[in-house]
Amino acid sequence: MKLVFATNNLNKIKEVQSLISSNIEILSLQDIGCFEDVPETKNTIEGNAIQKAEYIKTNYGYDCFADDTGLEVEFLNGAPGVYSARYAGEQRNAQDNMTKLLKNLETVNNRAAQFKTVIALHLNGTLTTFTGICLGEITKTKKGDKGFGYDPIFKPNGYDQTFAEMDLDLKNEIGHRGKAVTQLVNFLNS
Repeated sequence: MKLVFATNNLNKIKEVQSLISSNIEILSLQDIGCFEDVPETKNTIEGNAIQKAEYIKTNYGYDCFADDTGLEVEFLNGAPGVYSARYAGEQRNAQDNMTKLLKNLETVNNRAAQFKTVIALHLNGTLTTFTGICLGEITKTKKGDKGFGYDPIFKPNGYDQTFAEMDLDLKNEIGHRGKAVTQLVNFLNS
């Protein structure tokens, strides 16, 4: 089976490919000749995932799945949420985003947060969604050099390490994307 993963983020493709069975070949947007920006204009994580999957199905005809992920901080009423990638501006710079978030929480004791991933699967004319959540907290400083995005400042509940300090297998096992992809894989294998 061939499925398009509607992303240009090679880190995400690598994470998902490591979780998905070998009889499913994951194609990137580049593999199908999609070089334009896929729209992400909805105001929810779910909405963006669905919008991206529908865009690829409508414009390219491929069965596909798309994800959207956000970091939701309790004290900030769920922000940065759907705007996680652009939290510090349209330049989508992870360091700038982390710096802004740490500054906004500088004097705050409640650092509870969650990572949320929604995957929208467009397969054989049917749309199905899968949601993975990882509860944790925002650290006071950046730690670790693995992963991407907010990983250096997110520590999952029950662990002493940030996502950026963990190896990929552990992050996939406990993380939001891993949970959503596991649901996707179980669905595809059923």
